[in-house]
Amino acid sequence: LGRAAWKTYLGRPQTDSMRSRAIERLGCALSSRPEEALPVHEANLALLRRYWPHDEENILVAQCNLASCLQAPGRRDEALVLQREIYNGFVATFGISHENTVINGINLAVSLNQQGFCEECRTLLHDQLLPAA
Repeated sequence: LGRAAWKTYLGRPQTDSMRSRAIERLGCALSSRPEEALPVHEANLALLRRYWPHDEENILVAQCNLASCLQAPGRRDEALVLQREIYNGFVATFGISHENTVINGINLAVSLNQQGFCEECRTLLHDQLLPAA
């Protein structure tokens, strides 16, 4: 489906939102092959930032896709930096109690714990996520 969408919308201008959606679908379709998906997610994020800089929600979603992709090839440090940025973006855009903010906060907490940042994980869970729930 991702490749079909990409082939359908490839010829459209970069400013066409359907082309951006097709790039996103292609990146998600390649999720089992993160080395191939990574440049697709990077291109989609760059496209969104260039042509739709005020579309904060879609930019955050594109960043989530990129962070997930970075986890797989062992670039967890980069993914963690991006996850912090994503969580802060959701807090700033939607507030601390928004469902997507809480979900991304939990994702960040899991990554912090996996990488040995247990104290930061506890602080995030205790001070920000539990009161928001």
